[in-house]
Amino acid sequence: MSAVSASVGGASGTDYRRILRAVMPLVSLIVILGAIFYIQPRSMSAFGLDLLLRLAVPLALATLAQMFVMTVNDLDLSIGSYVGVTAGIGATLLVEQPIVGVLALVGCVVAYGALGALIHVRNLPSIVVTLGMSFVWLGVAIMLLPTPGGEAPDWLRSFMTLKPPIPNPIIQLIVIAVVVHIGLMWSPYGAVLRGVGGNARAVERAGWSLLKAKVTMYALAGLFGVLAGLTLLGLSGAADARFGERYTLLSIAAVILGGGEFVGGRVSPIGAVVGATTIWLAANSLLSALKLPPEWQIGAIGVILIAVLALRWLVERVGKSS
Repeated sequence: MSAVSASVGGASGTDYRRILRAVMPLVSLIVILGAIFYIQPRSMSAFGLDLLLRLAVPLALATLAQMFVMTVNDLDLSIGSYVGVTAGIGATLLVEQPIVGVLALVGCVVAYGALGALIHVRNLPSIVVTLGMSFVWLGVAIMLLPTPGGEAPDWLRSFMTLKPPIPNPIIQLIVIAVVVHIGLMWSPYGAVLRGVGGNARAVERAGWSLLKAKVTMYALAGLFGVLAGLTLLGLSGAADARFGERYTLLSIAAVILGGGEFVGGRVSPIGAVVGATTIWLAANSLLSALKLPPEWQIGAIGVILIAVLALRWLVERVGKSS
């Protein structure tokens, strides 16, 4: 009887921690939004929300790209530079020679998939390989755009500046989160992909190819990196080789804040999008509303992230003890 009770108690404790992990990103977002609305009441409108959230969309896409790689227990230190390359292609080739531009973007996705194959086949550390690739991507971006410039294609700019009744960024963030959640968390192959991070040997014994799974996840990361670069270009109207420089570390933090973990295939697409939105608001809108000097803002971002992640750790500890 006691063994059964202990089993039930352990299961309920696990469920409780899972619920807390899912709720924490949303609570963090509500707190950050509440602080912004309190300091700047005028932002509590459709127009204000559009301005607050529009640049959260590219970061959310870059965060999902990072999440795909982290799902298979790897880490991508090149996503920021990669976003700069894709934005540069969009601002130059996609405008001047659309077919060449599309082929170049497809080539970027293929290159990302090939990178995953190389890491798996040669058993290379992803941190080292992607760190090296970050310099390659940055070099290509500088070759495309030595100085900030170029222009967004008209169709891209029009799409990113649509004015529906509900703020466009909210619609985009919800659609992105739901589509990826269904594909990764509900589909049979999504379970296999997550299983690679949780128990790769069991997945292989079941007859699934680990190489194919890793290539798939890296190709998806490449695809979402392309989308991040294009959306950033559409919102900005021009490009810069260092466009996504901050996205690498912010995307990692957003995945963790959203309930993901570095190992075990434990990720949450919806949580990652909420985490990215929270971090964007905290790192930009909140600090600007507080009129914090620019030289203090980078350090303040770190303090906010540490505080939020420490709160998540504390809540999970409480869940374990209950």
